[in-house]
Amino acid sequence: QWATIRIEKGVKKPQPQMLKTPTANGIIERDETPMEKEIARLHRVNFEFSDIFYFCRKGFEAIVEDEVTQRFSSEELLSWNLLTRTNVNFHYISLRLTVVWVIGVIVRYCFLLPLRFTLAAIGITSMIVGTTAVGQLPNSSVKDYLSEVVHLTCSRILVRALSGTIYYHNKENRPQKGGICVANHTSPIDAIILTNDGCYAMVGQVHGGLMGVIQRATVKACPHVWFERSEIKDRHLVMKRLREHVADKSKLPILIFPEGTCINNTSVMMFKKGSFEIGGTIYPVAIKYDPQFGDAFWNSSKYNIVSYLLRIMTSWAIVCNVWYLPPMVREEDEDAVQFANRVRSAIAHQGGLTELPWDGGLKRAKVKDTFKEEQQKNYSKMLVRNGSIG
Repeated sequence: QWATIRIEKGVKKPQPQMLKTPTANGIIERDETPMEKEIARLHRVNFEFSDIFYFCRKGFEAIVEDEVTQRFSSEELLSWNLLTRTNVNFHYISLRLTVVWVIGVIVRYCFLLPLRFTLAAIGITSMIVGTTAVGQLPNSSVKDYLSEVVHLTCSRILVRALSGTIYYHNKENRPQKGGICVANHTSPIDAIILTNDGCYAMVGQVHGGLMGVIQRATVKACPHVWFERSEIKDRHLVMKRLREHVADKSKLPILIFPEGTCINNTSVMMFKKGSFEIGGTIYPVAIKYDPQFGDAFWNSSKYNIVSYLLRIMTSWAIVCNVWYLPPMVREEDEDAVQFANRVRSAIAHQGGLTELPWDGGLKRAKVKDTFKEEQQKNYSKMLVRNGSIG
C-alpha cells in the first residue's frame, strides 16, 4: 500500500483514468448490454449502414481484450507487492523504492530460495523412498494407514517449501472414500494444497523424468490412476477404470480438475462432462489464491515447469483459501453437462470467481466453427424478429 501510494505520487504525468479503475474490469470500459436489447434498440423498417456499428465496436473490444484470453495471463494487482510480476512493467520511480526492491530480491533469492529448495528436495526424496517402502507391504489396513501418513507428511513438507499459508473452511464437507473431488484449477500445486489436508487418488497421464519416478513410486503405495498416452485418448477405457475405482468404497476419493487447464485465479471455465458421467458423489472444492504475496497461476504457454517453479519459490509466500462444499449428486432429470454446470456454479460462487461458459482449451486452440455458426444464427434470428431485413 505504501509503495503504491509512493508510485502514484512519484509519477509526474497525469495517469489515464482507465489505469485507476479496478483491474477486474479490464483495460477498456465495456457496454454490457446484451445483443438482443441492442438489436431491438436499432429497430428500423429497412437495414441501414449504421446498424453495423454496434458489431464493429464489439469486434474491436474482442480484439483489444476479450473475456477469455485475459484469463490465461497473470492477474493484475491493485497494489505493488515488491515482485514486479504483473502484465504491466513498473518503471523507475525513486531511489528509495529501488533500494527496497533490491533488498527484497536479496532476501528472496539468497535466503528463501536455498531454504525452500532444501525442503523441496527433502519432501520429494521422502515421498519416493517412503512410498516405495510402503509399496513392498502386502495389501492391508496397515499399508493403507502408512501410505496416508507418508503422503500427508511429504505434502506438508512441500507446502512448507512454498511458505504456504492455507486456510481450510467447512472441513466437515471433506471428500470421503468412494467419491470424486472436483476443484477449479490454477496451478500444478493445487494437488499439493489439497493433499496437505487429506489423501486423494490422483488421475493423470504417465510422465517421464523426475515426475515419472514419483508416479511409479506413489502408485505402489496408493491406488492412483495413471494412463499411458495411448490409453488416455480412449475415453471408454478411462471411464471404465474410473468407475471401477469409485465402485470400491474402500479406495481414496479421486481428485479431478475438470477444466483441463490452468486458469488465472479470477474465473472458472467450462467443466469437461466426463468427470460427471462416472457416477457416485461429487465433492466440490473451491480454491482461491491471494495474489498479494505471490502469483500461483501457471501460464504454461509462456513458462515451462522449471521457470514456473522458480517463480513460485522466489515469491514471498503462497496464501490461499480452500472451501469444502456440501456433496452433490446428479439428479434424475439432469444430464452430465447440466450437472457439471451446477457444480461449477457452486464453486464459482463460493470462491468469488467469475463463471465463464467457454472451454479452457481455447488457451491453445481456436474457437470451433460450431460456436461461430451458433452466433451467426442468433444474429440472423434477431434481425428477422426485429424487422431489420425484408
